[in-house]
Amino acid sequence: MIRYFFAISFLFIILFFSCNNTEKKKDDGKIVIGFLDFIQDPTIELAKKGFFDALKIQGYSEEAGTIEIVYANAQGDIPTLNQSCDFILSKSPDLIGTNVTLSTITTVKRTSEVPIFMMVAPRPDIAGLNDRENKSPANLSGVYETLDYIDSAVVIINQLVPSAKRIGTIFNQAEPQSKDAFNVLYKKCTELGLELISLPVNNSSETQLVTQALLNKNIDVFFALPDNVIFASFETVAKSCNDAKVPIFTSEAGLVSRGALASFGADFYYWGYQSGNLAANYLFHKKKSLPPPEIVKLRRKLFNPTVASGFSIKPDSTITSFEP
Repeated sequence: MIRYFFAISFLFIILFFSCNNTEKKKDDGKIVIGFLDFIQDPTIELAKKGFFDALKIQGYSEEAGTIEIVYANAQGDIPTLNQSCDFILSKSPDLIGTNVTLSTITTVKRTSEVPIFMMVAPRPDIAGLNDRENKSPANLSGVYETLDYIDSAVVIINQLVPSAKRIGTIFNQAEPQSKDAFNVLYKKCTELGLELISLPVNNSSETQLVTQALLNKNIDVFFALPDNVIFASFETVAKSCNDAKVPIFTSEAGLVSRGALASFGADFYYWGYQSGNLAANYLFHKKKSLPPPEIVKLRRKLFNPTVASGFSIKPDSTITSFEP
């Protein structure tokens, strides 16, 4: 009987402190925001900065004491990505920002309850996230891109280097977005009468050798696709292409600041900012409803004046000069 009494008393004490701790967490008013990155990369970092800048403008920041950020970066490793996602979920976040496609796919697979705000990722159906009725996950919001903009990025090649006939690219066949982007690039090159020469690359450690092998095929220009291997090792690509006097075109605006000649594509900072705005509005309205994913609203034609000068290229007024 005494043993039973102490057992009941011990259980009561645990419940008391558990409830007390839960109440304390509610009382401090902080919102927990998770953010999952797949790679460490200055271009991708722009989206993260935009996301938190948008939240900050609407009063959600660690400086103001209104949110607690739980951040994880998988450093390009899939097992680490799974573990990083689980770590964030263990902190019971109110929402999670996911940066690049693989981060979004991983988080969607691991939770159907926590709101997810995607960025730097394709439309949910392109990423293979929709169900049999072609509906995106109920807990998925944020901002996506279609791959249509690659068409316009290829047209810039004809505009700036009309003599170019052989286009070279590398891409990671394991990334769904990379394969889809490659298919769009191939189709557009065919329409324009351009020859597309490609080589597969599996990780950033292979980039230099694969890029050099591609350059040995006498390509006229290099096209940088939206590929995580490209993002993670773009300086290696840029150096090899510069040494070979081969200009780089891309569909990713953020790569222009890192040495590409020209691009047409989404502004990564604004991409993250747009997703952050959706997240802030969701929090402001007391989480009554989750806004559906929407397409990125800002695309830009950019050129790097230093790189253009090195190739004696003078873009017309339809392409904006990148200003660091």
